[in-house]
Amino acid sequence: MLNRAVVEGSALALLALGIFALWFGARRSVRPESDGGYTTREEIRFEIDRLQSEVYRWLTTTNHRDIGILYIVFGTVAALWGGMDAMMLRTELVTAQADIWTPETYNALFTTHGLTMLIFFVLPVFFGIGNYILPLLIGADDMAFPRVNAIGFWLLPPALLMARLGLLIQVGGQVLSLFLPQDTIQFFLTVREVSVGWTLYAPLSVQQPNPQIDLLILGLHLSGIATTVGAINFIVTIVYERAEDVTWANLDIFSWNMLVTSALALFAFPLLGSALVMLLLDRNLGTTFFATEGGGPILWQHLFWFWGHPEVYILFLPAAGLMSTLLPKFVGRKLFGYQFIVYSTMGMGVLSFGVWAHHMFTSTVDPRLKASFMAISIAIAVPSAIKTFNWITTMWDGDIRLSAPFILCAGSIGTFIIGGVTGVFLAVIPIDILYHGTYYVVGHFHLIVVGIIPFMMIAASYYWYPLITGRWYDTRLAKFQAALLIFGSFVTFMTLLVIGGLGLPRRQAIYPAEYQFAQQIATVGAYVIGLSALLWLYNMLVSYWKGDVVQTTDPWDLKATNQFTREWQWFEERMVEKYDLDPSEPESTRRSYAPDMTPIGLLGGVGTVAENVYRNAWMAAAGGIVGTLLMTGGLGTAAYVGVLDPASFSEIAELVGLPATPLVGALLFLVGGAVTWPLLFLAFSEYLPGRLMFETGLVFATLISTGFVIAFYTGQQGLAFIGYLGFVLVAHWAYGLGLTVTFQYLRSRRRKAHEMEA
Repeated sequence: MLNRAVVEGSALALLALGIFALWFGARRSVRPESDGGYTTREEIRFEIDRLQSEVYRWLTTTNHRDIGILYIVFGTVAALWGGMDAMMLRTELVTAQADIWTPETYNALFTTHGLTMLIFFVLPVFFGIGNYILPLLIGADDMAFPRVNAIGFWLLPPALLMARLGLLIQVGGQVLSLFLPQDTIQFFLTVREVSVGWTLYAPLSVQQPNPQIDLLILGLHLSGIATTVGAINFIVTIVYERAEDVTWANLDIFSWNMLVTSALALFAFPLLGSALVMLLLDRNLGTTFFATEGGGPILWQHLFWFWGHPEVYILFLPAAGLMSTLLPKFVGRKLFGYQFIVYSTMGMGVLSFGVWAHHMFTSTVDPRLKASFMAISIAIAVPSAIKTFNWITTMWDGDIRLSAPFILCAGSIGTFIIGGVTGVFLAVIPIDILYHGTYYVVGHFHLIVVGIIPFMMIAASYYWYPLITGRWYDTRLAKFQAALLIFGSFVTFMTLLVIGGLGLPRRQAIYPAEYQFAQQIATVGAYVIGLSALLWLYNMLVSYWKGDVVQTTDPWDLKATNQFTREWQWFEERMVEKYDLDPSEPESTRRSYAPDMTPIGLLGGVGTVAENVYRNAWMAAAGGIVGTLLMTGGLGTAAYVGVLDPASFSEIAELVGLPATPLVGALLFLVGGAVTWPLLFLAFSEYLPGRLMFETGLVFATLISTGFVIAFYTGQQGLAFIGYLGFVLVAHWAYGLGLTVTFQYLRSRRRKAHEMEA
């Protein structure tokens, strides 16, 4: 077995050295060449003084933009640390036996991975984005309480160190053991990373003697104080520091989401802090808050999940706000349903406090209470669906720009739909009891916490990078990195959904050998995610020194669609004042909610139906391939959860005289989705209702889904039948959207090419 402390400590040290070398090399390369001679003592002294001045400035700053950068850097460091835990986890799962780490080390890895990513990565990064951008969006000079804002950040580094001190002590013990006898360094050899699970369930977390648990509790408590302080600052800033012309009716959607997020944190984190204090007292002073003779272990679950499920929305809502902010910019359309998205955000905030016990369906909670939590857990899917449909509608008939932020937005919608639908199934008590302890749950929540949250963080970093740094990143590398991240996430977490649907238990280092190949696929996908994260980091660091300087005050050409929002107006004023640039003006402008041309139907009114099919067949086929790939995710999930019988595909093969096997039938089905259906869509699109291409595509997908429901029905009843209908409909909608979006994009490219030739 490998030594976890040595391996992880060495890997983190190498990563830190690599980042420093990259930064130093990039910074040095932009300096002017030396004209000969030697570096003077005065020059060295000047550099040291300048470095001291910079360190002092960053340690004492109260400027909201500086603190925002500090939050983002801290969150990135925590993400790299927690991501290292995840890579070590997946490496262990390459084989069915515990060949690399011991089972205890495996337990410690998923404990520290979960706590580091949820507590020290996601919210600090969103608080950093909010600190930098939100005052600019609402016309405020700074956050309401600048010094409190700084205190809120500087509480986090010691909190992270206390929470992860076990690893540092272990590394220190390994080094000291080379020089000192073990008797003199016994403390360093007994302290180790916490391995009780990231939920810290009692009585295990009370009874385990590891002193690192006490440090972890103190670190989590300190982070809760920091979060509460930051939440209060956001609320006061949004309520009282808005410019006179910024009202509740025109407040930007990201600020709305940060307001609701801060309100949730204000109610949730103090309760977590109270529960942690009780846990600390149980461990050290003999109280019985969570002992059987006292409040009982179930009390910890109630208190933890009363924080834990609002925490899910504390993490999700800022990402949803970024989606609603960024997506319109890259489709040239105004956000559809602004008021509905605001109300759905507030609805999710209220409902999030009424669903915590769906994490406890396998416990001894009264079944009547479980039923009420099941109903609310299903109901909370409604505001999520409102957001999703409004995002999709925003793209309707839009002028899509295939940039890295848009790729990540589109990928986020896809992963969120799958993660959300699987969450609805888990909200049903019988299904949750069946899958609660399996990888199905891991796949479900990672499709959301990885699928949309880091996606939107990275999309925001690309979108606001010119504003923050005044330089451009490598856009080609960014597109590749975005596609790589989406691909890796789908491969990893869809695989986990599948093996979870087959019943593989989670949180176990040792598993049956028949699942080894699937675990290896998931591990490869996880490595792809890790590679994409490193590519993003490389792009951000190198571009800061070597990126092309922004030469315009409107880098994203937002004035053309009247979406030049306040933060870019601030950027323009700074560029004009600092570099004496002229404000950029587009050749033409239009309202962001009006298309740049009158919709003329799918085929543009060119020729007969036969001519249209002939001229557009290859583009429709490309759209059909994309739509079919999107559809297979939904149908594949339906098959693995047991609501769709794969054997029913064999009838397709039998109809054409091929061997009646499910595999042959499925291949024929995919061919039909890539060829036959797109041609039928071209032929009948003019007769389908709908003014826009998306509308006709959804109508067409809904119509063909009825035939699928009839053809592949195999006697499902009850919840299985409802799940069958739901999966079939969502899968076909995904097909229709993939078909029409791809077709529209290719058609617009061809039209522009013809215009350039003319």
